Amino acid sequence: MWFVGWKGASGFSARSTAEQVTQGLDGSSLTAIVTGASSGIGLETTRVLALRGVHVIMAVRNVETGTKVKDNILEQIPSAKVEVMQLDLSSMASVRKFASEYISSCLPLNLLINNAGIALAPFSLSQDNIELHFATNHLGHFLLTDLLLETMKNTSRESNTEGRIVNVASVGHDTVYPEGIRFDRINDQSGYTPFRGYGQSKLANILHANELARRLKEDGVDITANSLHPGIIATSITRHHRIVGGLVSLFGKFVLQNVEQGAATTCYVALHPQVKGVTGQYFMDSNLAKPTSLATDAELAKRLWDFSFKLTHPN
Repeated sequence: MWFVGWKGASGFSARSTAEQVTQGLDGSSLTAIVTGASSGIGLETTRVLALRGVHVIMAVRNVETGTKVKDNILEQIPSAKVEVMQLDLSSMASVRKFASEYISSCLPLNLLINNAGIALAPFSLSQDNIELHFATNHLGHFLLTDLLLETMKNTSRESNTEGRIVNVASVGHDTVYPEGIRFDRINDQSGYTPFRGYGQSKLANILHANELARRLKEDGVDITANSLHPGIIATSITRHHRIVGGLVSLFGKFVLQNVEQGAATTCYVALHPQVKGVTGQYFMDSNLAKPTSLATDAELAKRLWDFSFKLTHPN
C-alpha cells in the first residue's frame, strides 16, 4: 500500500513529495509548458518546477484563474519565472492558436508536461465532434505535442540539452477496456460509461508516449517521451462524477495520496538526472513500473498514432 512508503530503486516512494524528489536540482536553464496548471497536480508541478528555477508556461483554460495561481506562486517564490497562456485542449482550434502563439514568442522548450485532463464526465462531444475524454485527454495533447515538436528539437540541438515529454496517464486495468481502443466507436454513445471513456483516453496517453519515443529514437533526436501514473489523488478531476467526487471529498484525506505526493512522479520524470536517456517507459511512485498489457502493445500504439493524426490533420 502507498502509505507504507516502500522505496524503489530510485530511492523514492509513493510517500515522496515533488519537493523531495527534486531537492537540490537546478532547472534554471530550462523552459517548460505544463497543461492544466491552475489546479491539482498541474498546479503543484508548476510550483515545484518554478521553485527549482524552471521557466514555466502555465497552459490553462481559464486565464483569470491561472493568473491568480501565478500571483500566489510569486508571493511564495518571488524569483519564480511563470507565465500564463490560454489553452482549451478539447478544441483543436485552441490548441493550434496556443502553439502558434508559443512559436511566435521564440521561447525555447525543454519540457512538455501533458498533464491536463477530465475524468468520469457524462457522454458529450467536443467542439470538433469527438467524445470529450478522448478529445481532451488524448487528442489535444497529441496535437499540441506534434505542433511543438520542432521547437523542442531546435531547443535540444541549440542547448545541447535533452528534451523531455511527459504524459500524465494512469494505471488503468485491461478489464476496463478489454478491446483496447475501439477506433470505430470513439463517438458511439451506446455502451458508453464515464469509466470506459476515461480509461480509454488514459490508455491512449501511454500508447502515445510509447510510439512517440520510438519515432524520436528512430530520428536520433535527443528528446525522451515517457508516461506515468500519478497515484490515486484527491483532486478536482472527479468533479463530473457525483458519487466518486463525494467519496473523494469524504474519505480522500484518509486513504488517498495528497497533491504534493501526486506531483512527485511528474517532477521526477521531468527533472531528475536518473531519468536521463530513459524513454518509452512508464513510471509510478517515482520509479519504473509495469503498465497493463494493452499499454505495451506496439501495434496498437501505431494504429492509435495513425488514427489520431488523421483526426488532427483532416486535410
